[in-house]
Amino acid sequence: MATNRRDFLKGTAWMGVTAALSGRFLNAADKLSAPGYMSGYAAPALKTVRVGHVGLGMRGPGAVHRMAAIPGVKVAALCDLYPNRVAAQQKWLTDNGHEAAAEFSGPEGYKALCESDIDLVYITSPWHLHVPIALYAMEHGKHVAIEVPAAMNMEECWACVETSERTGKHCMQLENCCYGAVEMFCLNMARQGAFGEIMHGEGAYIHDLRDLNYLDPAQGGYQGYWRLKWNADHHGNPYPTHGLVPIMQAMNINRGDQFDYLTCVSTRQHGMDEYAKIKFGENSWQAQLHPKCGDMSTTVIKTILGRTIMIQHDVTSARPYSRINTISGTKGIVSDYPFRVALAKTPGGGAHEWMNSQALDEVYAKYEHPLWHDAGLLAQKMGGHGGMDFLMDLRLIYCLQNGLPLDMDVYDLAASCSLCELTERSALNRGQSQDIPDFTRGGWKTAKPLGIETVDLAKLGLSDVTEDKDALNV
Repeated sequence: MATNRRDFLKGTAWMGVTAALSGRFLNAADKLSAPGYMSGYAAPALKTVRVGHVGLGMRGPGAVHRMAAIPGVKVAALCDLYPNRVAAQQKWLTDNGHEAAAEFSGPEGYKALCESDIDLVYITSPWHLHVPIALYAMEHGKHVAIEVPAAMNMEECWACVETSERTGKHCMQLENCCYGAVEMFCLNMARQGAFGEIMHGEGAYIHDLRDLNYLDPAQGGYQGYWRLKWNADHHGNPYPTHGLVPIMQAMNINRGDQFDYLTCVSTRQHGMDEYAKIKFGENSWQAQLHPKCGDMSTTVIKTILGRTIMIQHDVTSARPYSRINTISGTKGIVSDYPFRVALAKTPGGGAHEWMNSQALDEVYAKYEHPLWHDAGLLAQKMGGHGGMDFLMDLRLIYCLQNGLPLDMDVYDLAASCSLCELTERSALNRGQSQDIPDFTRGGWKTAKPLGIETVDLAKLGLSDVTEDKDALNV
């Protein structure tokens, strides 16, 4: 490959333009009505949800296929930088009995998609494009659902909040891990008081991505090496939400408690240099890149009510995948990878050992989340990270069709994504604490916690197909 380090870094210019794009939309705020609070907000019900998909590279095709399988959804528009990707998903739709979607492509194709006759823009583009697309969509009257992390800096976080409030359009981060079986089990336990007073949580994204980060885009790697470019230029934790947002739900962050401040420290970067040197040679542009992002980033958050949360990020070490998924309270603890539970046997007693397999099965059956109980089999058959992607999409559509508040709102998006910038600031300043803004502006004090929500499969027209995937139009 002829690319050298200088040519590679030229491609990072986009990292400084996103804030300017978001500011362009925010300048219109003075001409419009005062903001409205979005926590618990229910938009008018949509009998049919017309979805436009932007970004059809790695994650986009799966989202198209899942959405197309849900009754009451019309995949109405497809967009990607490259027309051949649009054509591939168009062929999939028509080959599988679905109506053809409108096609858009090119660097600004998303604008025409947002201006078309759709209800929801589903964004699976590279990180730096998330917010410009989302803002343009909301400004044109569309709800938005954005892959993680939805925003990469504080200005983008505030832009999403203010635009969602002003337009009255949902701005949801597609945090699929909130719909994992263990995470939802923990949420149900928390709501039923099984943890007692929750005092601490631990989450992470530990996933060796070196092969994928350096993979040539022509061979299936990230388009334009966008993820590697981010690691090359940034410190801290650029991908905090998988481990964090499920803990936020269990702790009622933004709905009874609030982030206060954080501190972050990172190791030096070594794993990517070592990999690049071995894989491509010492004189390659890959080996000369020297990314800034440390191998392991560890963040500790303190909440207003005195709880703590530890969040880690490591995509360069030879370690098995883990999100940690730990919730700890005065009555017990759940921890994942491997899945373990320990609960006090008597009031005020201790929990000194993990449950055996029989007790684990019993406690899981007792606290299995209703959404997994009702739709878990269907989700596993439909796929998407073991079914959690499908459950996420199913709940999103169910809420839009029935005029219900979404499980995750724009304040959850902003609070979790604020870590992208704040952890970098802290890591660059010897772990100096960073205040985390209250994106709800005090609304967290009265906002209602997320309940134990499920879906009525009969309303979705899916009650007869839970045992038969072939009955779905996929």
